[in-house]
Amino acid sequence: MFGRIARRYDLANHLLSGGADFLWRRRAAKIVQAWRPRRVLDLATGSGDLALAIQRRAPEATITAADFSPEMLRVAEHKGVRKTVLADATNLPFEAGSFDCVTVAFGLRNMSDWDVALREMSRVLAANGHLLILDFSLPSGWLRSAYKFYLHRCLPRLASLVTGEKAAYDYLGGSIEKFPSGAEMVRLIEANGFTAVTAERRTGGIATIYTGRKLPAL
Repeated sequence: MFGRIARRYDLANHLLSGGADFLWRRRAAKIVQAWRPRRVLDLATGSGDLALAIQRRAPEATITAADFSPEMLRVAEHKGVRKTVLADATNLPFEAGSFDCVTVAFGLRNMSDWDVALREMSRVLAANGHLLILDFSLPSGWLRSAYKFYLHRCLPRLASLVTGEKAAYDYLGGSIEKFPSGAEMVRLIEANGFTAVTAERRTGGIATIYTGRKLPAL
């Protein structure tokens, strides 16, 4: 599915989010910059937008962009991502402690096992390494019903005009509703090897940035 939409993926993201995705990634990259990492792993990098945002903010860092879609990685390379690796996030081809920071934007939700993926992220992080997850969430109050209407009624039709793949975006709404968010996501991250976990809601809760640090070894 991701291979089929790779060519139009960026255009669809920017249009369907009203450009808010630029702001979310900019904020995520600013957080990563403050950690001053030397080695960053951007998982489920897709077309590489977050990796590139971090690359601009932290040019001294070595950024490895990993994804399981070769079509997406080709787009990322064409856009200027310097180091890409074809990899499954639930079985990463990296040694323990290889990175100071792991990021994943709009990717954990699509992984086959969230617990396994988070444990792999913890494994490849060095002691006290940082985790950042950016993903969709459901807003509260009146905005929730309006957002759910957009997700299920409007977004798939608009996406089909841009990508020609309505089915891919029919899936999106359901995946967002099933994905844990807020306190539930904080608990999931904590249960898989992280501490000091925070949740920062963006754009009324349509997206959330979660951060944490790898638990020290016992």
